Parts: sequence; structure tokens; C-alpha cells
Amino acid sequence: MRDDELLTVAEIVSRLRLSRTTVYDLICTRRIVSIRVGRARRIPVQSVRDFIAGELREAA
Repeated sequence: MRDDELLTVAEIVSRLRLSRTTVYDLICTRRIVSIRVGRARRIPVQSVRDFIAGELREAA
């Protein structure tokens, strides 16, 4: 995956094995950064990586 790649909510749901509601909750609480392109929501790959890194730091 390239750092500048944008993912859909459905792709995040699949990759992180989370519910759609949970992903939108993470977006609303700004734990995962997203942008709007027209009516579509897109998540930068780096935002997902940052989220995972933060979760790993909290778990350690």
C-alpha cells in the first residue's frame, strides 16, 4: 500500500475486521482521520497506520 492511497470505509471495515458503525465512530471521534470527496468518505492509509500504532502504544 502506498502512503498516499485513499481507502473506503468498506475497505477499512474489511482490513481491520471492525463493524461499519465502529469505523464511523472512530472517524467521528477523530481517532481515524478522513476526508470527504463529494459525498464519499475516504481514509488515508497513513491515518490507519497511525491509528494502529497508537493502539499498540496504549496496549504496551
